[in-house]
Amino acid sequence: MQQRVQKVLSQCGIASRREAENLIREKRITINGQIAQIGDKVDPQKDSILYDGKVINQRPDLLYILLNKPLGVVSTCFDPQNRPTVLDLLPMDLRTGQGLHPVGRLDIDSTGALLLTNDGDLTLKLTHPRYHLSKTYHVWVHGEPQESTLEHWRKGVILEGKMTLPAQIERIKSQNEQTLLMVIISEGRNRQIRKCGEKLGYKVVKLHRTAIGPIRLDSGNHSKLNFGSYRTLNDSELAFLKNRVNSGT
Repeated sequence: MQQRVQKVLSQCGIASRREAENLIREKRITINGQIAQIGDKVDPQKDSILYDGKVINQRPDLLYILLNKPLGVVSTCFDPQNRPTVLDLLPMDLRTGQGLHPVGRLDIDSTGALLLTNDGDLTLKLTHPRYHLSKTYHVWVHGEPQESTLEHWRKGVILEGKMTLPAQIERIKSQNEQTLLMVIISEGRNRQIRKCGEKLGYKVVKLHRTAIGPIRLDSGNHSKLNFGSYRTLNDSELAFLKNRVNSGT
């Protein structure tokens, strides 16, 4: 049965469909000796599909990992500027041949919880805007925002002509002319928290994601993950993600 090549790459755990399209554009995929093109269809049972000259084998075991991303690391599988990537933080046996890729992104100047998996279908669903998966952050801003400003942020801020979804904002503490906030959002626009803070007059100086839904860096059954460390998701965490996308809410 023929399928689009990017779907096959995703099913084989090579990359998410979006990343697979990038691999095709970079001419790293060949089909029967020919450089693959976006939209090409293949039959995995009959066609020879190579990734960087290596035959694509059967799909590896599915992996689901929570990583505590450090500062200065990019949330991609490959960086043309040769900056360290999240895959560089993993041991070699996970870095190669497993098809692990990040689910969504954290800016290079942000830290914290990031999911990695080789389940391309789950990645595609979790990154779709319809699922509104909540994410929790600890955010340091310059100054001390008034309660009226925080209420404005909670209700929504217009960014690039579109209102953000309601957010949960709690003031944790203030010190040295900075304020620590807990921010929970359920959408993931590009640099959304930083842009909201800047628009309201409070520059974000540090942003750390502590949780993705109920999946926390300091989960009760696990010791807190240090920067650069990772762990596999437990059964209840994985069940939450799959139930979330299967329910369509």
